[in-house]
Order: sequence, then C-alpha cells, then structure tokens
Amino acid sequence: MVFGRYARQTLRSKFQILFGVLMPLLFLLFFGPLLTDLPLGGTTDSWQILVPGLLLQLALLGASFAGFSILVEKQTGVLERMRVTPVSRLALLLGRVLRDVALFVFQSVLLVLVAVAMGLRAPLGGILVGFVFVGVLAAALASLSYALAVKVSTPQEFGPVINALTMPVMLLSGLVLPMTLAPGWLDLLSHVVPLRYLVDAVRAGYVGDYASAAMLYGVLVATALALLSMTVATRVFRTADS
Repeated sequence: MVFGRYARQTLRSKFQILFGVLMPLLFLLFFGPLLTDLPLGGTTDSWQILVPGLLLQLALLGASFAGFSILVEKQTGVLERMRVTPVSRLALLLGRVLRDVALFVFQSVLLVLVAVAMGLRAPLGGILVGFVFVGVLAAALASLSYALAVKVSTPQEFGPVINALTMPVMLLSGLVLPMTLAPGWLDLLSHVVPLRYLVDAVRAGYVGDYASAAMLYGVLVATALALLSMTVATRVFRTADS
C-alpha cells in the first residue's frame, strides 16, 4: 500500500521521471563522444566504460537525495499521521525504497536505450546485471537518505551532508573513467569506497566477464551495503520521534 501511494505520486510527476535522468544523459551525449577510440585499457569499448558508470551515477545522485520527501512530510504532518497507524516501520521504509528502485531502474533503461543508439554494444546478460546493481545501490542509498532525513530538521541541514558525502564518492569510485588510469596512490585510496567495486562489477558484466573477481567483489559489497543500510534505516524509523 505504501509503495502504491508513492508510485502513483511519481507517475503523476512526469518531470521527476524524465529530468532525473537528465544529468547522466548529458554526460552520455556530450562526454561520451570524447572517449571514442581512446585507449582506456585492454580492448574494452569506451561505451562499455562510460555507460556502467553513468548508470550507477544515476542511482547515487538520485537515491541520495530521496530523503527530501521525508522532510516535506515531516513539515506537513504526513509522516506523523502515518507513524501512528498500525503499519510497521519496515513497511513505511520499504514502500518508499521500492518506489525509488522502480524509478531508477526505469530511468536506467531509458539511458541504456539512448546509449545503444549512440553505439553501445554489450551482452544482454551484462545489461541486466547492470540494472540489478542499480536497483541494489538505489535501495541502499535511499534507505540511508530516509534515515538521515528522519534525524535532521531542515533541508539546510540535509543538503550539505549529502553533498559532502556524494562528491568524494563520485570522484573516487571511477564512475566516468576507470581508476586504473589514476596514479597509484589515488587508485589505492579508491578501494575504500564501496561504489568502486560496484562500478568494476558492472563494467565486467558489460564485457561478458561474469565469473571475474570484480564481479564477485561487486556482488558481495552490494549485498553487504544493502543489508547494512536497510538495518540502520529500519532502526531509525522504529526509534526516531515523529
């Protein structure tokens, strides 16, 4: 029921659906052609490097700011009215998170369709693996975003925290270019960023390398991140005052 409520809200907002994919799409249209024929490592096509990073960038930026809706509901009293009902706190969280997962996976499909038209060639299995990673990352980050929004009081507190966390992650995870092209110390530092392993895993899938160590590490890190995030967010929803 909670998922249906927020899904209907999203469907009524066409701008949210289409403009959420705008930034990765601009990267694809204006930055992608610059990478064509550049030696990015091995025989990998430049689109197979760029598109996986843009998919996870879409989930990173979109899901990280999902908590803004909680701030609006807190100010209008919607969250308080929902919390006094018999609905479990886990349902209140999961309903929102599942809406976000559906939204970002749909946007990812749009992005991949445009990328295919521009020259992306990747196995269907790898593309589907990419959608799964987008969904898992969106679920993890949206959960943490909602938990943070429950704890803070105003958008002025929420926004700077999210920006301070997402910017280093974007720079160190190799979303646009693989971190193997970076200096040794920067590549080493990037290994402490969980998103780095997800990016490497999706890129491995886009070249059909499903049994690689990168894919294994990506699955393990994504699973651990999702479980930890959901656990933390559920606890916050259960204990925080409305």
